[in-house]
Amino acid sequence: MFLSIKTIPNSKKTEIEKLNENNYRIKLNAPAREGKANEKLIEVLSKYFDVPKSSVAIITGSKSRSKTVEIR
Repeated sequence: MFLSIKTIPNSKKTEIEKLNENNYRIKLNAPAREGKANEKLIEVLSKYFDVPKSSVAIITGSKSRSKTVEIR
């Protein structure tokens, strides 16, 4: 499954907002430095979809706020 995700790093708390079937807006309480926000995103999505972290991969947008993520 592929998801389009808009991330908002440096938020006060982590929240997931489902916009429609495959589009999400996710607020992350991690900075957008040194890949910390991407690590947090993978952690949050693995818990949300109840899959291991190894099943979540950022396909495009690793240095952007708009990302395409694959959940295996």
